[in-house]
Amino acid sequence: MANEQVITSIREHADAMLAEYPEYFVVDIRIKPTNNVKLFVDGDNGVPVDKLVSFNRNLYARLEAATLFPDNDFSLEVSSPGLDEPLKLHRQFVKNIGRKVAITLLDGSEKEGTLLAATEEALTIEETIGKKKEKKTTDINLNEIKHTKVCIVF
Repeated sequence: MANEQVITSIREHADAMLAEYPEYFVVDIRIKPTNNVKLFVDGDNGVPVDKLVSFNRNLYARLEAATLFPDNDFSLEVSSPGLDEPLKLHRQFVKNIGRKVAITLLDGSEKEGTLLAATEEALTIEETIGKKKEKKTTDINLNEIKHTKVCIVF
């Protein structure tokens, strides 16, 4: 089975598993050549570790029953996306309103600021400009963004 078909099937199983938990959602699925499946799950208020463990056990059993891999030779990791993972879904942007983000644009330039709003088409951030620390509100279309990451602020 081609990798994209396997990913689609895994997503269907994961979505079915998460159907009873509307606060959680699949962010991404990756499969390494060694059949190591990584499922990234996020939640509107984060995901507790015990839920991730439960999701891992549940999905592992579903994938074994589906026999997506020859001889069921696969491993499964279910985790929340870490801070090093870029935001991908609208729900993630909404969840992170009020936090500082770093945005890399398609042209390679970068913008950093506090995420004020997120629509299906654009993000609004408040940038701090210059030595006087002037505040500037900037709207950025999602189709101009290469990736967006949450900044770690101490």
